[in-house]
Amino acid sequence: MKFMTWPVPALLAWGSSWLIFKGLQLVGLSEAIAFIVATCLGGFLSALAHTPMRKALIVLGFPLSMAASSSTLNVPPIGWLFLLGLIVLVYPRKAWRDAPLFPTPKKALRELQQHIVLPAGARILDAGSGMGDGLLALRDAFPRAELHGVEMSWPLRVLSAMRCSFARIRQGDIWLVDWRSFDMVYLFQRPESMPRAVEKAEAELRRGAWLVSLEFEARELIPSAILTCRDGRPVWMYQVPFNRRG
Repeated sequence: MKFMTWPVPALLAWGSSWLIFKGLQLVGLSEAIAFIVATCLGGFLSALAHTPMRKALIVLGFPLSMAASSSTLNVPPIGWLFLLGLIVLVYPRKAWRDAPLFPTPKKALRELQQHIVLPAGARILDAGSGMGDGLLALRDAFPRAELHGVEMSWPLRVLSAMRCSFARIRQGDIWLVDWRSFDMVYLFQRPESMPRAVEKAEAELRRGAWLVSLEFEARELIPSAILTCRDGRPVWMYQVPFNRRG
């Protein structure tokens, strides 16, 4: 099956569920039956996504929007169109193939300095800096480093700049930014992005530089070191030149 670019499957599933829900009510079916059918449709359309988290988001989208549209919260269905518009605003179309908004835990990178030795003033890039959580964690690990961030979404870039005045953050595509001047590039992407990250790192990072990934492994590489966060997630560290698996 050829999967659609995220978040198109979610928008399609949520919109279709609402349409079938309202349509079944118009032909005389009860709200309960219409709800069950619309929820099942969302479950069927979850096959358009290819990760468990995204499938779950598709399945839960309609029931959660129904809960928010209840008399208690009183959010009309049109409000969900506004929400979908906000998603498109925060996540420009070019960023849909990259990671959703996954904040780096506050102290997740604190022990990196036990494995990676960087000189004072070393340049570190948070590729996909989101709301700035990764930059905050990197400052905690390397307080004397020169921190940089790049983020495709302009609202998130503005927010991260407000939170991380110590870093230089710009709006842009992480795949178009030149990585050559950095001593370390930090990623919290998704599994599908890692081969592309490895290819870019091999082409641009200088000898001795590091590629660091929270949670998601570069499966084609042998890690130089692995750190386990307090919540159990791994931090994968790869130093150039990379050691490839046989």
